[in-house]
Amino acid sequence: MKSSTFTFKDPGGIEIFVYKWEPDTSPKAAIQIVHGLAEHAKRYTRVAEVLCNQGYICYANDQRGHGLTAGDLTEATLEGHAGVLGDNGWEGIVDDIHQLSDIIKKENPNLPLFLLGHSWGAFLAQDYIQQWGNELKGCILSGTNGKVRGLVIRAGKIILKGEIKKLAPTTPSQKMYDMNFKTNNRDWKKDEGATGFEWLSRDKNEVQKYIDDPWCGFVPPASLWLEFLLGFEKIYNSHNEQKIPKELPIHFIAGSLDPIGNKTKGVRAMINRLKKYGNTKVTYKFYEDSRHELFNETNRDDVFRDVIEWLNLQL
Repeated sequence: MKSSTFTFKDPGGIEIFVYKWEPDTSPKAAIQIVHGLAEHAKRYTRVAEVLCNQGYICYANDQRGHGLTAGDLTEATLEGHAGVLGDNGWEGIVDDIHQLSDIIKKENPNLPLFLLGHSWGAFLAQDYIQQWGNELKGCILSGTNGKVRGLVIRAGKIILKGEIKKLAPTTPSQKMYDMNFKTNNRDWKKDEGATGFEWLSRDKNEVQKYIDDPWCGFVPPASLWLEFLLGFEKIYNSHNEQKIPKELPIHFIAGSLDPIGNKTKGVRAMINRLKKYGNTKVTYKFYEDSRHELFNETNRDDVFRDVIEWLNLQL
């Protein structure tokens, strides 16, 4: 596998940092990876290596407010940068992802393109396929959800606007972080030596890597969470969901204990809606006892095998 990096400027002038991983042989398809919240694209090097070994060329950008797109920063200088999304927030990030897709297509004009989104990246991917799903060969949604109550969104927006007014748009909000992240670990908070991140994976080494990485698990500003809710309003709007091309292959993967998808209940809700809307190529695989980060789980070899099998089937 050959790895390299490059940057591009989005319409707002933000320099977007991109990782590129190429197989040693001629690629048969391209895969664009969209990372999760409070992490970064370099964490997907293992995923890219596995996919490259199967003949797929991979790309992933650090989103606004994340990784090297936010800057070559240390833990001491994260504040004011980490989680700061800039103008257009959610919409701008989705547009950045599509701009990278155009770059990938120009570099690989004859290759089909797949989108693989994890967690926050899967939510962003859901917006993407509502707008440009007909440009893809398929989409994999990992660790997502598919059901958010309108009352929760409305109440959340009121709380967040108050928090932004109190702290300023770029100031980290520990209150919002605790409300949105700490609750994920409720099933494991009494475990011996609990770190607060057991919800990510059963693999303690992988959890520790996350904890040790200053660009993972950082405290974002309240403005990021507000953009998240605005994104939810958009992607879970029935009219918008029905814009997803009916023939687009969509594959959901989730751990049976993943709190983000409400232990698959939220994911099942979206699958059922898509089938009701007439989407004919929706498939899924839930992994027993697995948690949120399937690609860093103890059974990741099984996950990789299944994902590769699905990708190959689409070709």
